[in-house]
Amino acid sequence: MLLFIGGLCGTEVVLIILAIVLLFGAKRIPELAKGLGRGIREFKDATKEIKNDLKDSAEATKQHDTPTDSQNPH
Repeated sequence: MLLFIGGLCGTEVVLIILAIVLLFGAKRIPELAKGLGRGIREFKDATKEIKNDLKDSAEATKQHDTPTDSQNPH
């Protein structure tokens, strides 16, 4: 989050925060942040699940491709 703020000075950040408060109201900001947090958490969980599925699939393929004694005649 702080990466895009690096080019802004303090006054600009304060003006942006003030504009957000005026647009959405002080009561709506926590609700918006909570919804954003849920969305980010769901995205991370889905990403982690996909990584685990790919890892499991790769391991299953690797085990399936390794020859056993009965498949490897000498």
